[in-house]
Amino acid sequence: MGSRDRLSLRHALALGLAHGPSELLPVSSSAHTILIPWLAGWPYAELDPELRKSFEVALHAGTAAALLTDLRSIEHRPRLATVARAAGTRQALLVALSFIPPAVAGYTFEQFLQRRLSGPPTIAAGLLLGGAAMALADARPQAGTHTLEQASVLDGLALGVAQACALVPGVSRSGAVLTAARARGFSRADSYTLARRTGLPVILGAGVLKTGRLLQRTASGGPPISGALALGAGTAFLSTLAATRLLRRDSRGEQTAPLLPYALYRGLLSALVVNRLRRAHNRSA
Repeated sequence: MGSRDRLSLRHALALGLAHGPSELLPVSSSAHTILIPWLAGWPYAELDPELRKSFEVALHAGTAAALLTDLRSIEHRPRLATVARAAGTRQALLVALSFIPPAVAGYTFEQFLQRRLSGPPTIAAGLLLGGAAMALADARPQAGTHTLEQASVLDGLALGVAQACALVPGVSRSGAVLTAARARGFSRADSYTLARRTGLPVILGAGVLKTGRLLQRTASGGPPISGALALGAGTAFLSTLAATRLLRRDSRGEQTAPLLPYALYRGLLSALVVNRLRRAHNRSA
């Protein structure tokens, strides 16, 4: 079996551990899944495309399962469950509207975008521009001028368009939602809440869709579900579950961290990629 047909277990472990935090934080999980092997010199890009796609599906499936598990644990905590049910009743329309654009765009364009825009130069641009937009939007007062109770149809559509933009590797789903929410005048804490509430259906929907495609490819003679795929899914599950617990700051589950540190991290990662590309160009010149 050649290197194109086999994914290293230690690489699967590392990428699975990175997937959970990078999915929940505004730093782009897709960018990290591509850039970590590229920067480390792993032969990940040389893998059979179907195997690589299957592994990335396994990572998303692990993350989706962890979010469902965390949701069930919240339901068993009376105070949080009561708050979540009340908020869900008030904002069901907002979540539904925010789901439609990424669902349509993902089903129609995801595979095209992944093929054409998943190279390091494009990812570096997405990281840099997305980070700059996030920092600019978060420069407004932390308290905001818009509350969750005032959320409108336009807010739901704006958050949905933001999530659709995150199909481009490097943009980040949570980062795009946080940027749109802060730009619409929501407080920092409410923006994090919106990112969590609107992101859950999208992540679960993508996990179900991609898992279905994986099973279909496997049944039709595609790459089997190997130990590396199972390890990636398992570690993505554990890292996502751990990240959700760490990100829950207090008994109400609020987050108020400024977005600037994430924007700076994205800028530094983008600069690292550009520097690596420049050095490779100079060597080949």
